[in-house]
Amino acid sequence: MQLRHVRTLLTPQDGAAKVTCMAWAPNNAKFAVCTVDRVVLLYDEHGERRDKFSTKPTDPKYGRKSYVVKGMAFSPDSTKIAVGQTDNIIFVYKIGEEWGDKKVICNKFIQTSAVTCLLWPEENTIVFGLVEGKVRLANTKTNKSSTIYGTDSYVVSLASNISGKGILSGHADGTIVRYFFDDEGSGESQGKLVIHPCPPYAMAWASNSIVAAGCDKKMVAYGKEGHVIQTFDYSRDSSEKEFTVAAASPGGQSVVIGSFDRLRVLNWSPRRSAWEEAKPKEIPHLYTITALAWKRDGSRLCAGTLCGGVEQFDCCLRRSIYKNKFEMTYVGPSQVIVKNLSTGMRVVLKSHYGYEIDEVKILGKERYLVAHTSDTLLLGDLSSTKLSEVAWQGSGGNEKFFFDNENVCMIFNAGELTLVEYGSNEILGSVRTEFMNPHLISVRINERRQQGMEENKRLAYLVDIKTIATVDLVGSYNIGTVSHDSKIDWLELNETGHKLLFRDKKMKLHLYDIESATKTTILSYCSYVQWVPGSDVVVAQNRNSLCVWYNIDTPERVTMFPMKGDIVDLERSNGKTEVIVTEGVNTVSYTLDEGLIEFGTAIDDGDYHRAVAFLETLEMSAETEAMWKTLSRLALEAKQLHIAERCFAALGHVSKARFLHETNEIADQVAKEYGGDGTDYYQVRVRLAMLEKNYKLAEMIFLEQNAVEEAMEMYQELHMWDECISVAEAKGHPALDKLRQGYYEWLLQTQQEERAAEVQEGQGDLQAAIGLYLKAGLPAKAARLATGREELLGNTDLVNRIATALIRGDLFEQAGELFEKIRNPQRALECYRKGSSFLKAVELARSVFPAEVVKLEEAWGDHLVQQKQLDAAINHYIEARCAIKAIEAAIGARQWKKAIYILETQDKKTASKYYLRVAQHYAALQEYEIAEDLYVKGDHSKEAIDMYTQAGRWEQAHKLASKCMRPEDVSVLYITQAQEMERQGKYKEAERLFITVDEPDLAITMYKKCKMYDEMIRLLGKYHKDLLSDTHLHLGKELEAEGRLQEAEYHYLEAKDWKASVNMYRVNSMWDEAYRVAKAHGGANSHKHVAFLWAKSLGGEAAVKLLNKFGLLEMAIDHAADNNMFDFAFELARLSLKQKLPEIHFKYGSFLEDEGKFEEAEVQFVKAGKPKEAVLMYAHAQNWAAAQQVAEAHDPDSVVLVLVGQADAAFKQKEFQKAEALLLRAQRLDLAVKHYKEAAMWSDALRVCKEFLPGDLEALQEEYEQEVAKKGPRGVEGILEQAREWEQAGEFARAVDCYLKVRDPGNNPLMEKCWMKAAELSIKFLGQPRSIEVMRLVGPQLVSIGKFNVAAELYLNLDLIKEAIDAFMEGEEWNKAKRVAKELDPRYEEYVDQHYKEYLKDQGKVDSLVGVDVMAALDMYVEREQWEKCLETAAKQNYKVLHKYVALYATHLIREGCWDKALSLYVQHGAPSNAQNFNIYKRLFVEMVNVPGMNCAEAYHSWADLRDVLFNLCENIVKSSEANTPAHEEFETMLVVAHYYATRSAAQSIKQLDTVAAKLSIALLRHTELIPADKAFYEAGLAAKGVGWENMAFIFLNHFLDLTDEEQREETRDWVLTVSMDQRLEQVLPRDERDTYEASLVAASTGVRSLPCLITGYPVLRNKVEFKRPGKEANKESWNKFLMAVKMSHNPSCQDVLKFINQWCGGLPGTNFSFQ
Repeated sequence: MQLRHVRTLLTPQDGAAKVTCMAWAPNNAKFAVCTVDRVVLLYDEHGERRDKFSTKPTDPKYGRKSYVVKGMAFSPDSTKIAVGQTDNIIFVYKIGEEWGDKKVICNKFIQTSAVTCLLWPEENTIVFGLVEGKVRLANTKTNKSSTIYGTDSYVVSLASNISGKGILSGHADGTIVRYFFDDEGSGESQGKLVIHPCPPYAMAWASNSIVAAGCDKKMVAYGKEGHVIQTFDYSRDSSEKEFTVAAASPGGQSVVIGSFDRLRVLNWSPRRSAWEEAKPKEIPHLYTITALAWKRDGSRLCAGTLCGGVEQFDCCLRRSIYKNKFEMTYVGPSQVIVKNLSTGMRVVLKSHYGYEIDEVKILGKERYLVAHTSDTLLLGDLSSTKLSEVAWQGSGGNEKFFFDNENVCMIFNAGELTLVEYGSNEILGSVRTEFMNPHLISVRINERRQQGMEENKRLAYLVDIKTIATVDLVGSYNIGTVSHDSKIDWLELNETGHKLLFRDKKMKLHLYDIESATKTTILSYCSYVQWVPGSDVVVAQNRNSLCVWYNIDTPERVTMFPMKGDIVDLERSNGKTEVIVTEGVNTVSYTLDEGLIEFGTAIDDGDYHRAVAFLETLEMSAETEAMWKTLSRLALEAKQLHIAERCFAALGHVSKARFLHETNEIADQVAKEYGGDGTDYYQVRVRLAMLEKNYKLAEMIFLEQNAVEEAMEMYQELHMWDECISVAEAKGHPALDKLRQGYYEWLLQTQQEERAAEVQEGQGDLQAAIGLYLKAGLPAKAARLATGREELLGNTDLVNRIATALIRGDLFEQAGELFEKIRNPQRALECYRKGSSFLKAVELARSVFPAEVVKLEEAWGDHLVQQKQLDAAINHYIEARCAIKAIEAAIGARQWKKAIYILETQDKKTASKYYLRVAQHYAALQEYEIAEDLYVKGDHSKEAIDMYTQAGRWEQAHKLASKCMRPEDVSVLYITQAQEMERQGKYKEAERLFITVDEPDLAITMYKKCKMYDEMIRLLGKYHKDLLSDTHLHLGKELEAEGRLQEAEYHYLEAKDWKASVNMYRVNSMWDEAYRVAKAHGGANSHKHVAFLWAKSLGGEAAVKLLNKFGLLEMAIDHAADNNMFDFAFELARLSLKQKLPEIHFKYGSFLEDEGKFEEAEVQFVKAGKPKEAVLMYAHAQNWAAAQQVAEAHDPDSVVLVLVGQADAAFKQKEFQKAEALLLRAQRLDLAVKHYKEAAMWSDALRVCKEFLPGDLEALQEEYEQEVAKKGPRGVEGILEQAREWEQAGEFARAVDCYLKVRDPGNNPLMEKCWMKAAELSIKFLGQPRSIEVMRLVGPQLVSIGKFNVAAELYLNLDLIKEAIDAFMEGEEWNKAKRVAKELDPRYEEYVDQHYKEYLKDQGKVDSLVGVDVMAALDMYVEREQWEKCLETAAKQNYKVLHKYVALYATHLIREGCWDKALSLYVQHGAPSNAQNFNIYKRLFVEMVNVPGMNCAEAYHSWADLRDVLFNLCENIVKSSEANTPAHEEFETMLVVAHYYATRSAAQSIKQLDTVAAKLSIALLRHTELIPADKAFYEAGLAAKGVGWENMAFIFLNHFLDLTDEEQREETRDWVLTVSMDQRLEQVLPRDERDTYEASLVAASTGVRSLPCLITGYPVLRNKVEFKRPGKEANKESWNKFLMAVKMSHNPSCQDVLKFINQWCGGLPGTNFSFQ
């Protein structure tokens, strides 16, 4: 640990002013210092002085200086300070909790001698030492003091251990004595511990040893029993003085000892088990340290000095910041202060065993502390400041901590769950489990106190995935095990730990009662469940229902509310419980009945007094009344009769309250006499039984006491004659007969005819009983008796009386039953109808009056509607075919889906208004898509648009409006709405509307009007980028005019017009801003230009300073001069850069020259030191005299320049002699030659050159010749002439070059002549290389002018064979080219042939190409789509070639949609088994089975073609390598399907084969993997319907409706709905002898597969016709029927079918039938 000086709390004085004592409050909030003036100063924890008070002497008469304060200590609660004084007294001051509270002396303890030192280790216990050697204890509670032990030596120091349970006293004779209030099981001894060599003024009791020091300059560490551990000897150190005071850190890991100008620090090393001395804190001029006080959290140490100073030091080993939210200060190895940087809250984490704390972590939403030591684990809750330290062997940091429970930390490690309760230093419990999810563990720790239960700590966890165990953590025993049949994914105990809720993977919610070990399923589907905090109420979600169990003891009683969305939380606060539900983007809350929750909790806890107190606060209501009733029942059960009496009084049950009051008086009287509560007395028990109407129990209690008379009296009082008579009978009472007679007479007297009738009925007198029942007005009972006896039913008079009475009493149902019994159905039906007993009426009508059933169903529906049972009425209206009423009922019952279903069956006109109502409902539910669909169906599109508009869903509204309204109406609607939004200030919404109807300009105008320029610019950027720049510029000007310059700048810059921004600032003299803009946005030099203008506006020295500041002075001078601002340039140069003056003079001279002021310019040029510029100026102006004058005066070298200039002028004026003379003077005759050449005066040029420049004569001569050659036609003639001259002179190479140079594009004969001449000369006279070179130039030129043969002959002369051939080919001389190739170089024959083919292709001469390259010709036919010629030509080749092009043609036809033509191709040419053709065959099959209109006799030939092609293909595959492959099997199946289709078409042409066609349609359903399922079912259904098989037709067409949305759907659906209403139709498929559907090939029971019939496709079971080819059979009956039909009709299609079967099956069975 290191000490770091923080601040000086009290400034030292010049002389001695000793700080006598100091103390820190245990809560770390206050620090007290007592000065030499006996004043106590109070500081806060930050070191700011907040308060003070003066101490008092024992007796004021002795004066304030009569004592010294020797000791001072805070009470453990930090609200009091004890002060020990040398005037034999201890005062205890109450200082309060707040600063500035009044200081009051609350205790004083007078002693017999001076107090020398003082401690306050425990509540109410002050320990102090006296001069006389005693160590005493002062009790602040009793205000008495007593001696703990006494010695004969002055007490110099006191110290306590870390826990405050033990004290040490140091004495003047060196003795150190130890005393324990509680040794905490350490077993350490008490009494004299050790004798230190000197008085131990500096003494501290650390965690592992005692450190003592004194005037011998030695620090000695003693062990627990007084042996010396270590000694630190400074006796020979002259700089060290005596040790005066010591203090141990609160954790006991460090000790600080004070001396002169120095603090020495000892740190305990757990690894070495020894003290280590840190570097001492040396503070010059501090003087002797007289007091030390360590802050209780260990973070601060304060030192008081002899001079009255108080210094504060920071004590820490290290400090770190955790996640930028917490500060960790390690004040000792075993103590860490954790500080929340945002709130300032601090927690001291400390190992009670002194172990070194490793890293501290803050987990669980930054609320919980976790730290490890070598042998323990420290846990803490930052919000409650509860800390725990438990024994924990290191596991490598593999533990997983869960903080879901606020009271307990769950730790998982190696398959074991350990629970640690915050604030407890013992492990609460430990169990083995593999399931670490907190949702699978529930812990309850004293969460709701119950009567008679001190500690209630329970745990529920998973033993395995299907087993829950519950444990009592107080007794550490298992209290229940739940075995379940499914995986459990959530569990939780209630707060008392008596009920367990758990949910399994099937989403079922179960309740387990731990006391009774019973399990109940309370919800079949649960997506959320939670106990309501502070109660046993359960809230759960079941799909769209909120389920609440206010009383979980009766789980079948659940309160349910409809809801949308999902429950996300449960909140209970401020006497209110709310369920938080998310409904889409909204969050809503459902409030629960708090009364039921609070009351239920009190009831569950058995606290009935609390329940009464709660109920008394509520006003009486139905719910409150129910609660009073519940409490009354429970109070009676618990025999708390006074509470029950109060309940009945509250309920207004005066009789019960009075009865209980009397009962309570009896019980109280018995309790007085015999003790107890009196509730067990038999009369009390009887009265309670009577109160519960349990008269049998009361009777039993009476009879137990042999109080028969009392029991009979009880029954007689209650007029319970039957029970009274039973008691009399049981006990053989003599008054039995009298009782019976009296009972009957009493019944008649009291007009209880019903009871009298029951008595007569019991005695068997039925006639009398019926008479009494009728008299009593109970005809129903009379009817019951009559209907049970046939002899009574035969009594017509009796029956009529009963019937009349029943009808009179409106008991129509019973009357109807009676009429049914006597076989009068007409009257029975009338009675049932009148009594609204429609069920019985309908049943009767079905058997007797079928025509009435529909009317009854309608009446039944009407009745249910009157009874508000609209839901039930719907089906009856449907049965009665009253669709409108059914729709009305469905809408009234809010059965919206059912209403829609019925509406869909109605015509549009009828359904329209109902669609509107249903749509309005869905719109109210915000299910807008469904609502829109319904509005549209009902032709209410406008309402749908309004719905979307009101909901703010403009995109959907616009989409719909675009469909249903004219574009201009849509625009008007949206623009009107947008303008309304604009008026309301809803600009964003208005913008959306404008944009939706493509009116961004209106939105832009709106924003412009509102001066919302940013939004306006955004839209312009999106919709009018071309106007963006101009708009920015316009806005900039507007804002500039308004003086909003910064905003104007932004827009100017956005418009890329930074200059406008700069000019704006210039106009407003804001040069700084102008410069900034120019620098940031202008070009590289723009800011410099602005700086220049700024300087110019300033002028003089200010301008120079500004330009110097920007480093632009020289540039500014140059710029001024360059821009003709010479005065400003001269001004700047004279003030700062005089060396720039000549340059400015020069520029000024140039300016004057341009202005024509030559004399002034001459002066400036001369001043600039550049007279040559003046010479040039005059020369340019052709003022040769002035030029000569200046040159001679100021620049003699320029004289030549003047002469040359003069000569140039003379030449231009054609004064050739004068010019030549001037150039002769200037020695520049080369210029004369040049001028003569330019003037085309070649003779003069040659003359001058020959005379003065003979070395240049030859070059000039050559140049002259070239000039001649350049001249047009005259030039060409010249070249020809020259060429002829060269030729005559024998210079053939030069002659050839001349001929080749001839260029006359318009004269081909001349050019040919020249090229031929060049070629001839080169071949004759020049060598082979040059000849070839010339020929390669001449040859292409001859070809280009069409002289192909000439060029070829020249090439051949030089053996350039290929070039000659190319020339012939270029001229289309193919025979010559071939002959040359053949005779001179056969290698080129193929080359010529290839080019010839390409030529024929290019020319389209296909017929010629056939003779050269057949395949190429075929490909050309394909390209030209000349398919007939292609196939005709290919047919002359081999079979493979033919089918290649057949496949290409077929592919082309299929792509064009002409599959029938493609099919006919393969009919014509056969179907080869090439695998590459398989896709074509499949495509043909797919196209054919999908095409509509093929279910007819006319389609036979198409199906037959497909069948024949597939048969041909399969026959070819059998002979190929593709045999028995999956492809082969697939084509075989396709062949069967095609055969079925062809046979069906054939059968459709003969009426008697309708059933065969129908069976084939049904058999085709077997192959829906190849054919469209919806089409197959539709055709099968129609076929079945056509032959009267309505059950199959219904099933097939019903399935078709499930598969399709086609146009046939409406008609089909109507038929299916009609058939579904027919009760006579069995909606099942017919079965055969296999108990299997008759068309199925596979038997359901055996799995045996039958072969399909060749004629019908149905399974062949018996009576079969076999064919030669295996696997081919037919039903004999179907076969014969087909043959007969063919013979009778001679139908060609059917004959073709038989012909195909003969071919396919290897022949027909024996028959005389002829195909002809």
